[in-house]
Amino acid sequence: MNISQMTWLIKRLKKRGVTFVEGLSDEELADIQLEFQVTFPPDLKQFLQTALPVSDLFVNWRAGLHSAQEKQQIEQRINWPLEGMLFDVENNSYWEHSWGERPESVEAIQVIVSQHFHSYPKLIPIYSHRYIPATPDETGNPIFSVYQTDIIYYGYDLASYFAHEFSFSLPEHFETSAEPKYIEFWGDF
Repeated sequence: MNISQMTWLIKRLKKRGVTFVEGLSDEELADIQLEFQVTFPPDLKQFLQTALPVSDLFVNWRAGLHSAQEKQQIEQRINWPLEGMLFDVENNSYWEHSWGERPESVEAIQVIVSQHFHSYPKLIPIYSHRYIPATPDETGNPIFSVYQTDIIYYGYDLASYFAHEFSFSLPEHFETSAEPKYIEFWGDF
């Protein structure tokens, strides 16, 4: 996404009621990525540095640097996909064949699920239970709706995601993918 497209997108989101504040500085971005052990893909990084959404359900990354409560909320959002997966493993018979034989003990199950989860591309929260994978570190990663193991594509890239989430159409000059980029594990749901 170029800067004029980013500006258009932010204006459209403002019309849909999203509140923005000044974008993140390079220093804030580096501090956030270090503090929360995330790497923002280039388009999300550009978006957050152009203007930072702070409306309800968005992640207020800046506040997470200055408030223990906000930091905890962000960490909970980052851990939400793992917690949901563990819930479905423990309560809804979810088990990936690639994880091997399912152990009997809950503790052993949690260890296996957690180990595998942390080997998959990390999901970064954007809004509500919508996430973008950190890898590959390139523009155009899809956005997933993640609720336990009910995981679906919610946008093939950042722009198409916002258009879908906030019910508007993108102009023709936005080049969006006709299909989502495959993301290891998350793309298999």
